[in-house]
Amino acid sequence: MTIHPDFDRLIDRRGTNCAKWDAMQKAYGVDPVDGIPMWVADMDFSAADVLQEAVQQLLEKANYGYFTGEAEMKTAVAWWMETRHGWSPDPRHMFSTAGLGNAIALCLQTYSDPGDEIIIFTPVYHEFTNKIVNAGRTVKESPLLRDADGMYRMDLETLETAMTGREKIVLFCSPHNPAGRVWSVEEQQALAAFCIKHDLILVSDEIHHDLVFPGATHVPMPIAAPEIIERLIMLTSSSKTFNTAGSRLGTVTIPGVDLRARFADALKALNLSPNLLGYVLTRAAYTQRGADWVDALVGYLDRNRVTFLEAIRQIPGLRAMPMQATYLAWVDFTDTGMDMSEVLRRVKSDARIAPSVGAEFGSGGESFLRFNIATPRARLAEAAARLQDAFSELQ
Repeated sequence: MTIHPDFDRLIDRRGTNCAKWDAMQKAYGVDPVDGIPMWVADMDFSAADVLQEAVQQLLEKANYGYFTGEAEMKTAVAWWMETRHGWSPDPRHMFSTAGLGNAIALCLQTYSDPGDEIIIFTPVYHEFTNKIVNAGRTVKESPLLRDADGMYRMDLETLETAMTGREKIVLFCSPHNPAGRVWSVEEQQALAAFCIKHDLILVSDEIHHDLVFPGATHVPMPIAAPEIIERLIMLTSSSKTFNTAGSRLGTVTIPGVDLRARFADALKALNLSPNLLGYVLTRAAYTQRGADWVDALVGYLDRNRVTFLEAIRQIPGLRAMPMQATYLAWVDFTDTGMDMSEVLRRVKSDARIAPSVGAEFGSGGESFLRFNIATPRARLAEAAARLQDAFSELQ
């Protein structure tokens, strides 16, 4: 089925309690009156019709009490993973959490103790560090390397020499945020072997797995490296794909018997269960109509990717990493010769754009800014033109 969502439609989200727009001035000093928010990973498109219809049906029932149907929701998750990614998870191995941030926090509490070291490959999604610190665990950074093509690679050899024996968990971002890197099967197998050798639990956050561009293929960790199954925790959600983060629902899939039993006990102790809206949206999203909408979305984002990266290439001194996935462009300002305080002044004050600051993503991100390109193309083109003007003397 071919559908044609109107991704070009400009929607005024100001004053709607949208964090991306209404928190921009407080966070970045950029006025939403004429500013362009390109920071938090939130899309500026209308929700898919299939989601709107599901919510309308919920409203018509006029009942928001206790509900059943979590098993059917998990079946929908399993259908999606098998149909879209070739992975056939057992719904009996799934748990619902209040989003994947909550899932990460629960994994840290369940499988590690205060002071334990948690490995992350930096630069990486800044909430990994925040969750580790908040849990009283120790962040162990393994800086990514850049190859000749400007792509990130894990440096497991150097990490090996730095192991202390206090490491308990690897938090892995696949596809990678902020660089949009799709890890190869061989890279995932190498990481799995590393985890097995060092008795580590692998938590694979694959929330961006649906947003992959032509020429790249995301392979879920259980398919890439089935040997890691007994020590693997898979984190997935419809929230990034369908822009439903406000519904606060994530899926944790744990194939291993021991790890699954421990997680079940942790959820039981906290009395956690899915919320009604998250359940409704997830079931509606993980359908053929949802799949058709995602296909259209990825096509639109792909054209946005081409538009934005070409504009960046026209500014001497700016280099964007190749984007294989996500809607987050990772741009390096090193070759401008400018201090990052000056770069940020130009981007925020002159261009009136609010990006995510690279230093927040850990070692290796200090010279970068992350730009969210999931916005109507007219707004994206305006942002690109503003950046070109802000650095015009470099051209």
